[in-house]
Amino acid sequence: MTTKLYENTVFLEHGVPEGHPERPDRLKALNLALEHPNFADLERVEAPIGDEDLVLLAHAEDHLRGVKRGIPDEDINQLEADTYATPQSLVAALTGIGGAVAAVDAVFKGEADNAFIAARPPGHHAEKNKVMGFCFFNNVAIAARYAQRAHGAERVAIVDWDVHHGNGTQDIFWDDPSVLFCSTHQIPLYPGTGAKDETGVRNNIVNAPLSPNSGSEHFRDAFRTRVLPALENFRPDLLLISAGFDAHHRDPLAQINLVGEDFDWATGRLIDIAGRSAGNRIVSLLEGGYDLQGLAESAGLHILRLMRG
Repeated sequence: MTTKLYENTVFLEHGVPEGHPERPDRLKALNLALEHPNFADLERVEAPIGDEDLVLLAHAEDHLRGVKRGIPDEDINQLEADTYATPQSLVAALTGIGGAVAAVDAVFKGEADNAFIAARPPGHHAEKNKVMGFCFFNNVAIAARYAQRAHGAERVAIVDWDVHHGNGTQDIFWDDPSVLFCSTHQIPLYPGTGAKDETGVRNNIVNAPLSPNSGSEHFRDAFRTRVLPALENFRPDLLLISAGFDAHHRDPLAQINLVGEDFDWATGRLIDIAGRSAGNRIVSLLEGGYDLQGLAESAGLHILRLMRG
């Protein structure tokens, strides 16, 4: 497999208050893991800044204007309960989008089989018109819309295994049968959405909630019984992953007890799906993961499996 990793130093310049879990050290920990010889063949690419018009693929224009108004000239500004902006935050968020659409281009042009975008801030909590949960813009939703517009993708699947439900992605695609959204996540937990009976207007939403203190067996069972059958039936042209690693047992923000090998296993199952219907095309975007050791281990195994197939 040919795997591209999209990164940019601007992602380190998006600032947060002292003690905030979504901190630049997350990417520094991942970069240390990627120094291992296993990643010698990983193609590392500088993510380009995305055009502001790309935001409008998934968000209202008022949302973009509101985010821009919230970017301070100096210091730090609180946009909502736990989402903060510093002077470089808009550039970082747009570069996350730029990396995502560049990755979509790469897999559709045959320049890579799959790709991983090591960006922050994350995106899956951002709704059509709401900044939320550390997220400014919904990168994975924008990538899906871009694949449809630029490459004629008819069926895009998004799998979200972040421990927090991707409410923003669900909001954006609630009534769109061309996009399948599948999510495993803990309930009860922030943001309070993601029940099994939330299926979308066109039954294109598949939620597989996990109870607190669930472990590998429960996660893999949810994948086998709910996520994988839905993907098989949908036969996506492109598979996108909202790759949060906060369901790791070390993570401080939730109570799911996964280990790195669970993310490796899930990645392998999704590679199988993509090989059957999507020409191997997978684009994975970093979401959560707040214990540095757990994040580095899990994301490293995820990327390694993307490289090896």
